[in-house]
Amino acid sequence: MEKIRHFLCIDLKSFFASCECVSRGLDPFTTPLVVANKNQGNGAITLAVTPYLKSKGIKGRTRLYEIPKNIKYTIVNPRMHLYLEKSKEVVSIYLDYVAKEDLHIYSIDECFLDVTDYLRLYKKTDYELALDILNKVKEKTGLTATCGIGPNMLLAKISMDIEAKHMPNCIAKWDYADIETKLWSITPLSKMWGIGIRLEKRLNALGIFSIKDLALYDKHKLHDKFGIMGLELWNHANGIDSSRISDFKSIKKEKSYSHSQVLFKDYYENTKLIIEEMVDVLGVRLRANNYETSCIGLGIHYSKTINDGFYHHTKIKVPTNDTETIKNVCFLLFDRYYEDLPVRKVSITLSHLEKQLGTQLNLFEDYENIKKKQEINKTLDEVKIKFGKNSILKASNLLPDSTAIERNKKIGGHHA
Repeated sequence: MEKIRHFLCIDLKSFFASCECVSRGLDPFTTPLVVANKNQGNGAITLAVTPYLKSKGIKGRTRLYEIPKNIKYTIVNPRMHLYLEKSKEVVSIYLDYVAKEDLHIYSIDECFLDVTDYLRLYKKTDYELALDILNKVKEKTGLTATCGIGPNMLLAKISMDIEAKHMPNCIAKWDYADIETKLWSITPLSKMWGIGIRLEKRLNALGIFSIKDLALYDKHKLHDKFGIMGLELWNHANGIDSSRISDFKSIKKEKSYSHSQVLFKDYYENTKLIIEEMVDVLGVRLRANNYETSCIGLGIHYSKTINDGFYHHTKIKVPTNDTETIKNVCFLLFDRYYEDLPVRKVSITLSHLEKQLGTQLNLFEDYENIKKKQEINKTLDEVKIKFGKNSILKASNLLPDSTAIERNKKIGGHHA
């Protein structure tokens, strides 16, 4: 029987704004301070607001003109070097408690710790150890942290997001027994980690409005609609997550294909067009070298005025080099994590590459459909190799925001 694990997910409260307050000797819980680029005027997007302003109903990401006129506040320009130094200080505190192998840095202000093998060492419960760590962070850095505790990384993260901020010590602990009472009650769907507004709308169209609805939905239908990510959504809605921190550690430098593009202007809705075109390029490359991927990652970097973004990847059980499958996974990642902010850079990485030795069957797709996709991809690839990458274009490649035609010319549009 596998031992019960104990994960902590720790987040630094209103990190950028709290760093600015601490560096000025101010209390972020009583100070109305906003981090934003002053040079952009009233339309600037806030990178962070203090807990005090959040208590007044101000969102962490908003435009300055959306803040009610009756609320007075101070605006400070972002100082990334300060935030990086503070983040390093906090990480060094975590490393006083656990080894590097048991720490995963999720973002500049959020980390996962697997404390399973440390509870006996410290003679503490997971809750007592979490409280120790949070108190040490406060004492050494002046920053306030919140913590979620769970038997897997998912429940630790969601308990932190949903409940920790409302608890006296800023600590919440969820177990498997809390799935039906706490996890299933989450609504709207976008309150759940990994479900963005766009994905929420797609799920709503299926009649899914709460995490309970999602957990009880037919997982085969979710797979038909969303591919492998549909199964992941179903698993997460049921509190299932087999991830380990070791999954995020790179043991060796493995072969991977990646493609990134800095855009010539800010993109919003049309970002998916760029993603699709980039997947087309990577798909041809995979098939030309007879590789398949089982790990697909998408990175989005917002406009330089925001200086933020995300990178997430997902593993798929059946390796693929099918353009449509890879594209759909990238779209799902985009819908899950995109925040409706201006996009300036897109990156896609295909890793866990292995040689294609044959056609692997799966329970969700029939053999004839798989073979048909392979034949279509092969035919398109052969034409592009012989007559050039611009010899076959989609209608979307002719849209003003498309970069495919010009990019194909620069990277070698003809191979004949």
